[in-house]
Amino acid sequence: MSNILVKTCLYSLPKNFSRYSAYCFVKPSQPAHEKIHSKSSYLNRQLHSSPTMSSSIMNGNLWDTDPELYAIIKHEKERQRAGLEMIASENFTSVPVLQCLSTCLHNKYSEGMPNQRYYGGNEFIDEIELLAQKRSLEAYRLNAEEWGVNVQPYSGSPANFAVYTGVVEPHGRIMGLDLPDGGHLTHGFFTATKKISATSIFFESMPYKVNPETGLIDYDKLAETAKIFKPRLIIAGISCYSRCLDYKRFRQIADENGAYLMADMAHVSGLVAAGVIASPFEYCDIVTTTTHKTLRGPRAGVIFFRKGVRSVKANGQKVMYDLESKINQSVFPGLQGGPHNHAIAAIATAMKQATTPEFVDYQKQVVKNAQRLCQGLMSRGYSVATGGTDVHLILVDLRSAGLTGAPGERILELCSIACNKNTVPGDKSALHPSGIRLGTPALTTRGLKETDIDRVVDYIDKALKLAQEITKVSGPKVADFNKTIEESADFKNKIKNLKEEIENYSRSFPLPGFENY
Repeated sequence: MSNILVKTCLYSLPKNFSRYSAYCFVKPSQPAHEKIHSKSSYLNRQLHSSPTMSSSIMNGNLWDTDPELYAIIKHEKERQRAGLEMIASENFTSVPVLQCLSTCLHNKYSEGMPNQRYYGGNEFIDEIELLAQKRSLEAYRLNAEEWGVNVQPYSGSPANFAVYTGVVEPHGRIMGLDLPDGGHLTHGFFTATKKISATSIFFESMPYKVNPETGLIDYDKLAETAKIFKPRLIIAGISCYSRCLDYKRFRQIADENGAYLMADMAHVSGLVAAGVIASPFEYCDIVTTTTHKTLRGPRAGVIFFRKGVRSVKANGQKVMYDLESKINQSVFPGLQGGPHNHAIAAIATAMKQATTPEFVDYQKQVVKNAQRLCQGLMSRGYSVATGGTDVHLILVDLRSAGLTGAPGERILELCSIACNKNTVPGDKSALHPSGIRLGTPALTTRGLKETDIDRVVDYIDKALKLAQEITKVSGPKVADFNKTIEESADFKNKIKNLKEEIENYSRSFPLPGFENY
Protein backbone atom coordinates (compact mmCIF):
# COMPACT_ATOMS: atom_id res chain seq x y z
CA MET A 1 0.00 0.00 0.00
CA SER A 2 2.81 2.42 0.82
CA ASN A 3 4.35 2.04 -2.65
CA ILE A 4 1.01 2.73 -4.28
CA LEU A 5 0.48 5.88 -2.27
CA VAL A 6 4.00 7.16 -2.80
CA LYS A 7 3.81 6.61 -6.57
CA THR A 8 0.46 8.37 -6.88
CA CYS A 9 1.78 11.35 -4.91
CA LEU A 10 5.21 11.48 -6.56
CA TYR A 11 4.68 14.10 -9.22
CA SER A 12 2.95 16.56 -6.88
CA LEU A 13 5.61 16.53 -4.18
CA PRO A 14 7.69 19.64 -3.45
CA LYS A 15 11.46 19.71 -3.90
CA ASN A 16 12.22 19.68 -0.20
CA PHE A 17 10.48 16.37 0.39
CA SER A 18 12.13 15.74 3.75
CA ARG A 19 9.98 18.47 5.30
CA TYR A 20 6.96 16.35 4.58
CA SER A 21 8.27 13.01 5.80
CA ALA A 22 5.92 13.12 8.80
CA TYR A 23 3.00 12.90 6.39
CA CYS A 24 4.28 10.06 4.24
CA PHE A 25 4.29 6.30 4.39
CA VAL A 26 8.07 6.06 4.05
CA LYS A 27 10.94 7.08 6.29
CA PRO A 28 13.95 9.09 5.11
CA SER A 29 16.14 5.99 5.47
CA GLN A 30 13.97 3.82 3.21
CA PRO A 31 14.84 3.12 -0.44
CA ALA A 32 11.53 4.59 -1.64
CA HIS A 33 12.55 7.94 -0.21
CA GLU A 34 15.90 7.77 -1.98
CA LYS A 35 14.13 7.06 -5.28
CA ILE A 36 12.02 10.14 -4.81
CA HIS A 37 15.10 12.28 -4.17
CA SER A 38 16.75 10.81 -7.26
CA LYS A 39 14.09 12.59 -9.29
CA SER A 40 14.90 15.94 -7.70
CA SER A 41 16.18 17.42 -10.97
CA TYR A 42 12.87 16.60 -12.64
CA LEU A 43 10.94 18.08 -9.72
CA ASN A 44 13.09 21.21 -9.81
CA ARG A 45 12.30 21.71 -13.48
CA GLN A 46 8.61 21.26 -12.83
CA LEU A 47 8.55 23.62 -9.86
CA HIS A 48 10.49 26.41 -11.53
CA SER A 49 8.62 26.15 -14.83
CA SER A 50 5.22 26.48 -13.14
CA PRO A 51 4.35 29.82 -11.52
CA THR A 52 1.59 28.07 -9.57
CA MET A 53 3.76 25.27 -8.20
CA SER A 54 6.63 27.58 -7.28
CA SER A 55 4.40 29.95 -5.33
CA SER A 56 4.70 30.22 -1.57
CA ILE A 57 0.96 29.61 -1.30
CA MET A 58 1.26 26.11 -2.74
CA ASN A 59 4.56 25.07 -1.19
CA GLY A 60 4.96 27.13 1.96
CA ASN A 61 4.27 25.89 5.46
CA LEU A 62 1.11 26.96 7.26
CA TRP A 63 3.10 28.77 9.94
CA ASP A 64 4.61 30.94 7.21
CA THR A 65 1.63 31.42 4.92
CA ASP A 66 -1.03 31.90 7.61
CA PRO A 67 0.57 32.61 11.00
CA GLU A 68 -2.73 33.93 12.39
CA LEU A 69 -4.51 30.63 11.85
CA TYR A 70 -1.46 28.62 12.89
CA ALA A 71 -1.33 30.50 16.20
CA ILE A 72 -4.93 29.52 16.95
CA ILE A 73 -4.18 25.88 16.12
CA LYS A 74 -1.17 26.02 18.45
CA HIS A 75 -3.39 27.36 21.22
CA GLU A 76 -5.78 24.44 20.72
CA LYS A 77 -2.86 22.01 20.77
CA GLU A 78 -1.72 23.43 24.09
CA ARG A 79 -5.27 23.29 25.47
CA GLN A 80 -5.39 19.58 24.65
CA ARG A 81 -1.95 19.00 26.16
CA ALA A 82 -2.62 20.93 29.37
CA GLY A 83 -6.21 19.82 29.95
CA LEU A 84 -7.91 16.59 30.94
CA GLU A 85 -10.19 15.58 28.06
CA MET A 86 -13.20 13.79 29.53
CA ILE A 87 -15.82 14.28 26.83
CA ALA A 88 -16.92 10.69 26.22
CA SER A 89 -17.17 11.08 22.45
CA GLU A 90 -13.65 12.48 22.04
CA ASN A 91 -10.33 10.73 21.66
CA PHE A 92 -6.81 11.23 20.31
CA THR A 93 -6.16 9.50 17.03
CA SER A 94 -2.87 7.98 15.92
CA VAL A 95 -0.10 9.43 13.77
CA PRO A 96 -0.82 6.90 10.96
CA VAL A 97 -4.43 8.10 10.85
CA LEU A 98 -3.30 11.73 10.75
CA GLN A 99 -0.86 10.87 7.97
CA CYS A 100 -3.67 9.36 5.90
CA LEU A 101 -5.75 12.48 6.40
CA SER A 102 -3.02 14.70 4.95
CA THR A 103 -2.18 12.68 1.82
CA CYS A 104 -2.83 13.32 -1.87
CA LEU A 105 -6.00 11.21 -1.52
CA HIS A 106 -7.70 14.43 -0.51
CA ASN A 107 -7.38 15.61 -4.13
CA LYS A 108 -9.45 12.87 -5.80
CA TYR A 109 -13.14 12.72 -6.66
CA SER A 110 -14.64 9.22 -6.71
CA GLU A 111 -18.44 9.28 -6.72
CA GLY A 112 -19.92 5.80 -6.80
CA MET A 113 -18.72 2.45 -5.47
CA PRO A 114 -15.40 0.73 -6.23
CA ASN A 115 -15.21 -0.32 -9.90
CA GLN A 116 -18.44 1.63 -10.55
CA ARG A 117 -17.21 5.23 -10.43
CA TYR A 118 -18.54 8.30 -12.20
CA TYR A 119 -14.98 9.63 -12.62
CA GLY A 120 -11.86 8.18 -14.16
CA GLY A 121 -8.50 7.75 -12.49
CA ASN A 122 -9.75 5.75 -9.50
CA GLU A 123 -7.64 2.61 -9.79
CA PHE A 124 -5.83 3.13 -6.50
CA ILE A 125 -8.78 4.81 -4.78
CA ASP A 126 -10.74 1.62 -5.46
CA GLU A 127 -7.97 -0.46 -3.90
CA ILE A 128 -8.02 1.69 -0.79
CA GLU A 129 -11.80 1.60 -0.36
CA LEU A 130 -11.93 -2.16 -0.88
CA LEU A 131 -9.17 -2.53 1.70
CA ALA A 132 -11.14 -0.37 4.15
CA GLN A 133 -14.21 -2.55 3.58
CA LYS A 134 -12.24 -5.76 4.07
CA ARG A 135 -10.56 -4.54 7.24
CA SER A 136 -13.84 -3.21 8.66
CA LEU A 137 -15.37 -6.67 8.36
CA GLU A 138 -12.25 -8.27 9.82
CA ALA A 139 -12.19 -5.90 12.79
CA TYR A 140 -15.59 -7.24 13.87
CA ARG A 141 -14.94 -10.83 12.81
CA LEU A 142 -17.69 -10.78 10.15
CA ASN A 143 -18.18 -13.17 7.24
CA ALA A 144 -18.19 -11.27 3.93
CA GLU A 145 -20.86 -13.68 2.64
CA GLU A 146 -23.22 -12.57 5.42
CA TRP A 147 -22.30 -8.91 5.89
CA GLY A 148 -21.58 -5.96 3.65
CA VAL A 149 -20.19 -2.57 4.61
CA ASN A 150 -20.24 1.00 3.30
CA VAL A 151 -17.30 3.16 4.43
CA GLN A 152 -18.32 6.35 2.62
CA PRO A 153 -20.55 8.17 5.18
CA TYR A 154 -18.97 11.44 6.26
CA SER A 155 -19.81 10.81 9.93
CA GLY A 156 -22.27 9.03 12.20
CA SER A 157 -25.29 11.27 11.67
CA PRO A 158 -25.20 10.93 7.85
CA ALA A 159 -24.71 7.18 8.28
CA ASN A 160 -27.85 6.91 10.39
CA PHE A 161 -29.86 9.12 8.07
CA ALA A 162 -28.76 7.06 5.08
CA VAL A 163 -30.15 3.93 6.75
CA TYR A 164 -33.46 5.61 7.53
CA THR A 165 -33.74 7.01 4.00
CA GLY A 166 -32.96 3.70 2.31
CA VAL A 167 -34.75 1.27 4.60
CA VAL A 168 -37.55 3.15 6.36
CA GLU A 169 -38.37 5.71 3.64
CA PRO A 170 -39.99 9.11 4.36
CA HIS A 171 -42.79 9.11 6.96
CA GLY A 172 -41.95 5.55 7.97
CA ARG A 173 -41.86 4.72 11.67
CA ILE A 174 -38.79 4.38 13.87
CA MET A 175 -38.16 3.92 17.58
CA GLY A 176 -35.03 5.06 19.42
CA LEU A 177 -33.95 5.81 22.97
CA ASP A 178 -35.18 9.26 24.00
CA LEU A 179 -32.46 11.93 24.06
CA PRO A 180 -33.02 12.92 27.72
CA ASP A 181 -32.73 9.24 28.63
CA GLY A 182 -29.39 8.69 26.90
CA GLY A 183 -30.25 8.46 23.21
CA HIS A 184 -28.91 10.52 20.33
CA LEU A 185 -30.43 13.37 18.34
CA THR A 186 -30.45 11.24 15.19
CA HIS A 187 -32.60 8.60 16.88
CA GLY A 188 -35.69 10.77 16.37
CA PHE A 189 -35.69 13.41 19.09
CA PHE A 190 -38.56 15.88 19.26
CA THR A 191 -40.26 17.97 21.94
CA ALA A 192 -43.90 18.78 22.60
CA THR A 193 -43.57 21.94 20.51
CA LYS A 194 -40.91 21.17 17.90
CA LYS A 195 -39.38 18.38 15.83
CA ILE A 196 -35.70 18.87 16.59
CA SER A 197 -33.72 16.49 14.38
CA ALA A 198 -34.13 15.70 10.69
CA THR A 199 -35.01 12.18 11.78
CA SER A 200 -38.17 13.38 13.53
CA ILE A 201 -38.94 15.85 10.72
CA PHE A 202 -38.87 13.32 7.87
CA PHE A 203 -39.86 10.16 9.76
CA GLU A 204 -42.47 9.29 12.36
CA SER A 205 -40.60 8.82 15.63
CA MET A 206 -41.63 7.22 18.91
CA PRO A 207 -39.03 7.20 21.71
CA TYR A 208 -38.60 4.50 24.28
CA LYS A 209 -37.50 5.41 27.80
CA VAL A 210 -35.51 4.32 30.82
CA ASN A 211 -37.05 3.50 34.18
CA PRO A 212 -36.66 6.79 36.09
CA GLU A 213 -35.97 4.90 39.32
CA THR A 214 -33.17 2.67 38.03
CA GLY A 215 -31.97 4.58 34.98
CA LEU A 216 -32.12 1.32 33.00
CA ILE A 217 -33.96 0.83 29.71
CA ASP A 218 -37.51 -0.38 30.32
CA TYR A 219 -37.63 -3.24 27.82
CA ASP A 220 -41.12 -4.31 28.86
CA LYS A 221 -42.50 -0.85 28.17
CA LEU A 222 -40.57 -0.77 24.89
CA ALA A 223 -42.24 -4.03 23.86
CA GLU A 224 -45.70 -2.67 24.74
CA THR A 225 -45.14 0.56 22.81
CA ALA A 226 -43.75 -1.26 19.78
CA LYS A 227 -46.88 -3.43 19.53
CA ILE A 228 -48.98 -0.27 19.29
CA PHE A 229 -46.66 1.88 17.16
CA LYS A 230 -45.48 -0.88 14.77
CA PRO A 231 -42.12 0.64 13.79
CA ARG A 232 -40.34 -0.20 10.57
CA LEU A 233 -37.00 0.12 12.39
CA ILE A 234 -35.93 -0.11 16.04
CA ILE A 235 -32.64 1.54 17.01
CA ALA A 236 -30.52 0.00 19.74
CA GLY A 237 -28.05 2.78 20.41
CA ILE A 238 -26.87 5.28 22.99
CA SER A 239 -25.17 8.60 23.46
CA CYS A 240 -25.15 8.68 27.24
CA TYR A 241 -26.12 5.32 28.71
CA SER A 242 -23.58 3.49 30.80
CA ARG A 243 -24.81 -0.10 30.55
CA CYS A 244 -24.53 -2.76 27.87
CA LEU A 245 -27.61 -3.14 25.70
CA ASP A 246 -29.65 -6.34 25.65
CA TYR A 247 -29.48 -6.98 21.91
CA LYS A 248 -31.21 -10.34 22.26
CA ARG A 249 -34.26 -8.66 23.82
CA PHE A 250 -34.20 -5.97 21.15
CA ARG A 251 -34.19 -8.72 18.49
CA GLN A 252 -37.17 -10.41 20.09
CA ILE A 253 -39.15 -7.15 20.13
CA ALA A 254 -38.21 -6.36 16.53
CA ASP A 255 -39.27 -9.82 15.35
CA GLU A 256 -42.61 -9.54 17.15
CA ASN A 257 -43.35 -6.44 15.10
CA GLY A 258 -41.73 -7.29 11.77
CA ALA A 259 -39.18 -4.51 12.26
CA TYR A 260 -35.57 -4.20 11.27
CA LEU A 261 -33.12 -3.89 14.16
CA MET A 262 -30.32 -1.36 13.82
CA ALA A 263 -27.54 -0.88 16.36
CA ASP A 264 -25.85 2.50 16.58
CA MET A 265 -22.59 1.50 18.25
CA ALA A 266 -20.82 4.82 17.61
CA HIS A 267 -19.82 5.22 21.24
CA VAL A 268 -18.81 1.63 21.93
CA SER A 269 -17.44 0.39 18.59
CA GLY A 270 -13.90 0.18 19.93
CA LEU A 271 -15.07 -1.87 22.91
CA VAL A 272 -16.98 -4.18 20.56
CA ALA A 273 -14.00 -4.64 18.24
CA ALA A 274 -11.83 -5.59 21.20
CA GLY A 275 -14.42 -8.06 22.53
CA VAL A 276 -14.67 -6.16 25.81
CA ILE A 277 -18.47 -5.93 25.60
CA ALA A 278 -21.13 -7.91 23.73
CA SER A 279 -21.36 -7.50 19.97
CA PRO A 280 -24.57 -6.31 18.29
CA PHE A 281 -23.81 -8.21 15.09
CA GLU A 282 -25.28 -11.50 16.30
CA TYR A 283 -28.75 -9.99 16.56
CA CYS A 284 -28.92 -6.93 14.32
CA ASP A 285 -29.79 -6.41 10.67
CA ILE A 286 -27.84 -3.15 10.40
CA VAL A 287 -25.03 -1.65 12.49
CA THR A 288 -23.77 1.92 12.19
CA THR A 289 -20.80 3.56 13.84
CA THR A 290 -18.53 6.53 13.85
CA THR A 291 -14.82 5.77 13.72
CA HIS A 292 -13.37 8.51 15.93
CA LYS A 293 -14.67 7.74 19.43
CA THR A 294 -13.50 4.58 21.20
CA LEU A 295 -12.39 3.22 17.81
CA ARG A 296 -9.77 6.01 17.75
CA GLY A 297 -9.81 6.57 13.99
CA PRO A 298 -10.74 9.51 11.73
CA ARG A 299 -13.95 11.52 11.90
CA ALA A 300 -16.08 9.32 9.63
CA GLY A 301 -18.99 6.89 9.59
CA VAL A 302 -19.50 3.25 8.60
CA ILE A 303 -22.64 1.22 7.87
CA PHE A 304 -22.69 -2.59 8.16
CA PHE A 305 -25.66 -4.47 6.68
CA ARG A 306 -26.81 -8.07 6.48
CA LYS A 307 -26.70 -10.06 3.26
CA GLY A 308 -28.15 -13.44 2.31
CA VAL A 309 -31.18 -15.12 3.87
CA ARG A 310 -33.30 -13.00 6.21
CA SER A 311 -35.95 -15.60 7.04
CA VAL A 312 -37.60 -18.79 5.80
CA LYS A 313 -41.36 -19.02 5.27
CA ALA A 314 -43.46 -21.94 6.48
CA ASN A 315 -43.42 -23.41 2.96
CA GLY A 316 -39.62 -23.36 2.94
CA GLN A 317 -39.29 -20.32 0.69
CA LYS A 318 -36.29 -18.15 1.56
CA VAL A 319 -36.73 -14.41 2.10
CA MET A 320 -33.53 -12.60 1.17
CA TYR A 321 -32.11 -9.37 2.55
CA ASP A 322 -32.25 -6.46 0.11
CA LEU A 323 -30.36 -3.94 2.24
CA GLU A 324 -27.16 -3.62 0.21
CA SER A 325 -28.51 -1.69 -2.77
CA LYS A 326 -30.92 0.34 -0.64
CA ILE A 327 -28.20 1.55 1.73
CA ASN A 328 -25.48 2.05 -0.87
CA GLN A 329 -27.78 4.07 -3.11
CA SER A 330 -29.02 6.06 -0.15
CA VAL A 331 -25.46 7.09 0.71
CA PHE A 332 -24.75 7.94 -2.94
CA PRO A 333 -26.43 9.43 -4.89
CA GLY A 334 -29.17 9.85 -2.30
CA LEU A 335 -27.47 11.96 0.35
CA GLN A 336 -23.79 12.49 -0.46
CA GLY A 337 -21.53 13.36 -3.35
CA GLY A 338 -17.89 12.39 -3.54
CA PRO A 339 -16.56 10.36 -0.60
CA HIS A 340 -13.65 11.64 1.47
CA ASN A 341 -10.93 9.30 0.25
CA HIS A 342 -8.32 10.47 2.74
CA ALA A 343 -10.76 9.59 5.54
CA ILE A 344 -11.50 6.19 3.99
CA ALA A 345 -7.76 5.43 3.97
CA ALA A 346 -7.66 6.48 7.61
CA ILE A 347 -10.55 4.10 8.34
CA ALA A 348 -8.51 1.30 6.75
CA THR A 349 -5.51 1.85 9.00
CA ALA A 350 -7.68 2.41 12.09
CA MET A 351 -9.46 -0.91 11.49
CA LYS A 352 -6.08 -2.61 11.16
CA GLN A 353 -5.05 -1.13 14.50
CA ALA A 354 -8.30 -2.42 16.03
CA THR A 355 -7.19 -6.03 15.48
CA THR A 356 -3.98 -5.70 17.51
CA PRO A 357 -3.37 -6.93 21.08
CA GLU A 358 -2.34 -3.38 22.03
CA PHE A 359 -5.78 -2.12 21.02
CA VAL A 360 -7.52 -4.81 23.07
CA ASP A 361 -5.46 -3.88 26.13
CA TYR A 362 -6.34 -0.22 25.59
CA GLN A 363 -10.08 -0.93 25.49
CA LYS A 364 -9.89 -3.02 28.65
CA GLN A 365 -8.14 -0.14 30.37
CA VAL A 366 -10.79 2.32 29.16
CA VAL A 367 -13.47 0.33 31.00
CA LYS A 368 -11.30 -0.15 34.10
CA ASN A 369 -10.71 3.59 34.23
CA ALA A 370 -14.41 4.39 33.80
CA GLN A 371 -15.33 2.01 36.59
CA ARG A 372 -12.65 3.47 38.86
CA LEU A 373 -13.92 6.97 38.06
CA CYS A 374 -17.45 5.88 38.93
CA GLN A 375 -16.43 4.25 42.20
CA GLY A 376 -14.36 7.25 43.21
CA LEU A 377 -17.11 9.80 42.66
CA MET A 378 -19.77 7.62 44.29
CA SER A 379 -17.53 7.17 47.34
CA ARG A 380 -17.52 10.97 47.67
CA GLY A 381 -21.29 11.15 47.67
CA TYR A 382 -22.06 11.83 44.02
CA SER A 383 -24.98 10.02 42.41
CA VAL A 384 -24.20 8.15 39.19
CA ALA A 385 -26.98 7.03 36.83
CA THR A 386 -27.61 3.26 36.90
CA GLY A 387 -25.22 3.00 39.86
CA GLY A 388 -22.22 2.09 37.71
CA THR A 389 -20.88 1.52 34.22
CA ASP A 390 -20.06 -1.31 31.82
CA VAL A 391 -18.55 0.94 29.17
CA HIS A 392 -16.40 4.04 28.70
CA LEU A 393 -18.60 6.67 30.30
CA ILE A 394 -20.56 7.63 33.38
CA LEU A 395 -23.42 10.07 33.93
CA VAL A 396 -23.16 12.06 37.16
CA ASP A 397 -26.41 13.44 38.59
CA LEU A 398 -25.30 16.74 40.12
CA ARG A 399 -28.57 17.24 41.96
CA SER A 400 -26.94 15.09 44.62
CA ALA A 401 -24.40 17.90 45.07
CA GLY A 402 -26.92 20.74 44.88
CA LEU A 403 -25.79 21.65 41.36
CA THR A 404 -27.01 21.37 37.79
CA GLY A 405 -25.17 20.46 34.62
CA ALA A 406 -24.34 23.92 33.28
CA PRO A 407 -22.35 25.27 36.25
CA GLY A 408 -20.77 21.83 36.70
CA GLU A 409 -19.50 21.83 33.13
CA ARG A 410 -18.39 25.46 33.41
CA ILE A 411 -16.33 25.11 36.58
CA LEU A 412 -14.57 22.03 35.22
CA GLU A 413 -13.81 23.86 31.98
CA LEU A 414 -12.36 26.80 33.90
CA CYS A 415 -10.10 24.31 35.68
CA SER A 416 -9.04 22.65 32.38
CA ILE A 417 -11.24 19.55 32.60
CA ALA A 418 -13.43 19.21 29.51
CA CYS A 419 -16.78 17.44 29.84
CA ASN A 420 -20.36 18.18 28.83
CA LYS A 421 -23.59 18.89 30.65
CA ASN A 422 -26.16 16.16 30.08
CA THR A 423 -29.70 15.24 30.93
CA VAL A 424 -30.26 12.60 33.59
CA PRO A 425 -33.29 10.32 34.07
CA GLY A 426 -36.17 12.44 35.31
CA ASP A 427 -35.05 15.70 33.68
CA LYS A 428 -37.91 17.61 32.08
CA SER A 429 -35.84 19.57 29.55
CA ALA A 430 -32.74 18.90 27.48
CA LEU A 431 -32.00 22.63 27.68
CA HIS A 432 -31.61 22.55 31.46
CA PRO A 433 -29.84 19.27 32.26
CA SER A 434 -29.02 18.15 35.78
CA GLY A 435 -25.91 16.11 35.08
CA ILE A 436 -22.53 15.89 33.43
CA ARG A 437 -21.20 13.11 31.22
CA LEU A 438 -17.64 11.96 31.83
CA GLY A 439 -15.63 9.56 29.67
CA THR A 440 -12.22 7.90 29.84
CA PRO A 441 -11.17 7.09 26.22
CA ALA A 442 -8.97 10.17 25.72
CA LEU A 443 -7.34 9.98 29.15
CA THR A 444 -6.61 6.29 28.62
CA THR A 445 -5.02 7.01 25.25
CA ARG A 446 -2.66 9.39 27.03
CA GLY A 447 -1.64 6.62 29.40
CA LEU A 448 -3.68 7.22 32.56
CA LYS A 449 -4.48 4.16 34.66
CA GLU A 450 -6.54 3.51 37.78
CA THR A 451 -4.24 5.28 40.25
CA ASP A 452 -4.16 8.29 37.93
CA ILE A 453 -7.95 8.27 37.78
CA ASP A 454 -8.00 8.50 41.58
CA ARG A 455 -6.20 11.80 41.25
CA VAL A 456 -8.61 12.94 38.53
CA VAL A 457 -11.52 12.15 40.86
CA ASP A 458 -9.91 14.39 43.47
CA TYR A 459 -9.62 17.23 40.95
CA ILE A 460 -13.26 16.86 39.88
CA ASP A 461 -14.40 16.81 43.48
CA LYS A 462 -12.42 19.96 44.31
CA ALA A 463 -13.84 21.78 41.30
CA LEU A 464 -17.43 20.81 42.03
CA LYS A 465 -17.09 21.81 45.68
CA LEU A 466 -15.83 25.17 44.45
CA ALA A 467 -18.91 25.38 42.22
CA GLN A 468 -21.06 24.80 45.28
CA GLU A 469 -19.41 27.78 46.98
CA ILE A 470 -20.00 29.98 43.95
CA THR A 471 -23.65 29.00 43.42
CA LYS A 472 -24.43 29.89 47.03
CA VAL A 473 -23.66 33.45 45.97
CA SER A 474 -24.76 33.43 42.33
CA GLY A 475 -27.72 31.08 42.21
CA PRO A 476 -28.13 28.37 39.52
CA LYS A 477 -28.00 30.49 36.32
CA VAL A 478 -24.75 30.20 34.35
CA ALA A 479 -24.68 33.90 33.46
CA ASP A 480 -24.88 34.81 37.14
CA PHE A 481 -22.36 32.06 37.93
CA ASN A 482 -19.84 33.55 35.49
CA LYS A 483 -20.51 37.09 36.70
CA THR A 484 -19.92 36.09 40.32
CA ILE A 485 -16.57 34.56 39.41
CA GLU A 486 -15.55 37.62 37.42
CA GLU A 487 -16.37 39.92 40.32
CA SER A 488 -14.66 37.83 43.01
CA ALA A 489 -10.88 37.91 43.34
CA ASP A 490 -11.12 35.03 45.84
CA PHE A 491 -13.00 32.73 43.45
CA LYS A 492 -10.73 33.63 40.53
CA ASN A 493 -7.66 32.86 42.62
CA LYS A 494 -9.03 29.48 43.76
CA ILE A 495 -9.83 28.54 40.16
CA LYS A 496 -6.41 29.69 39.00
CA ASN A 497 -4.61 27.59 41.62
CA LEU A 498 -6.62 24.45 40.85
CA LYS A 499 -6.21 24.96 37.11
CA GLU A 500 -2.43 25.25 37.44
CA GLU A 501 -2.29 22.05 39.49
CA ILE A 502 -4.39 20.16 36.95
CA GLU A 503 -2.45 21.47 33.96
CA ASN A 504 0.92 20.62 35.49
CA TYR A 505 -0.34 17.08 36.05
CA SER A 506 -1.84 16.75 32.57
CA ARG A 507 1.35 17.91 30.88
CA SER A 508 3.20 14.99 32.46
CA PHE A 509 1.39 12.62 30.06
CA PRO A 510 2.24 12.34 26.35
CA LEU A 511 -0.15 13.72 23.76
CA PRO A 512 -0.50 11.61 20.59
CA GLY A 513 -0.19 13.23 17.18
CA PHE A 514 2.24 15.65 15.61
CA GLU A 515 4.39 17.59 18.05
CA ASN A 516 3.43 21.14 17.14
CA TYR A 517 -0.07 20.94 15.70
